[in-house]
Amino acid sequence: MREYLSDYAAVGVITLVGIGLATAMLAANRFMRPSVPSRAKSLTYESGVDPVGSGWAQTNVRYYVYAFLYVIFAVDAVFLFPWAVVFAEIGWAAAIEMAIFIGFIAIGLVYAWRKGVLSWTR
Repeated sequence: MREYLSDYAAVGVITLVGIGLATAMLAANRFMRPSVPSRAKSLTYESGVDPVGSGWAQTNVRYYVYAFLYVIFAVDAVFLFPWAVVFAEIGWAAAIEMAIFIGFIAIGLVYAWRKGVLSWTR
């Protein structure tokens, strides 16, 4: 029973040390930073842009399509690289399955290309 509790004691000590270090770092930051409050610092901003005008802004849907295409091909790469590394062990059945997967991706690419999504300048 004593060994069982000593394991928990080690976890407790590590937790207390972590909390103590975090508190010490935050306190040191508070005491060392300059504090010059002003009206400009109290304004809200998002992404470094001052809130000027109305909150309505239109964004071209093309940027979302680019992001979506990037995610599709990033996921494609996540599946392809490990598959290529262990191709010798997994055999031809996996090669056929990967060909089907790449076929689906290629169909999506051709569809996006024919719709004109991949034309970068408009």
